[in-house]
Amino acid sequence: MIYIGFDYGDKRTGVSISDASAFLAGGLCTITMPSMTRTAEEAVRLARKHGAEEAVVGLPLNMDGTEGARAATAHAFGDMLLKLSDGYIKAVHYCDERLSTVEAHGILSFSNVHSKKRKKVIDTLSAELILQYFLDEKRKSK
Repeated sequence: MIYIGFDYGDKRTGVSISDASAFLAGGLCTITMPSMTRTAEEAVRLARKHGAEEAVVGLPLNMDGTEGARAATAHAFGDMLLKLSDGYIKAVHYCDERLSTVEAHGILSFSNVHSKKRKKVIDTLSAELILQYFLDEKRKSK
């Protein structure tokens, strides 16, 4: 099973993909589209291209674990993925992303990636971290 992961944002959406064994996540790209619908259309196209039948969307929870407005936006994006894929994407899973961007910045700082280069890769790296966390948790629960 191949999973595709998303760190949805209003301006940029990071995309990651798992290997066929669902063991390892890798960064794929960043989508920059003017609307959620266009972003979801491109996301579905990428899922089909890479053979991913299930999606993982980062869920931006509040620090106390509750869902706020940004979480509702993530759910809307997931719902749109299901709708626009006409059944190709079989399920959308949501994964707590509270610290993924902070962790991504830490990784990039450690790797000496700064300024303009960082902006180009931060969303993709965040999506990779979200998907990897999901895959790890899925493996642990088996």
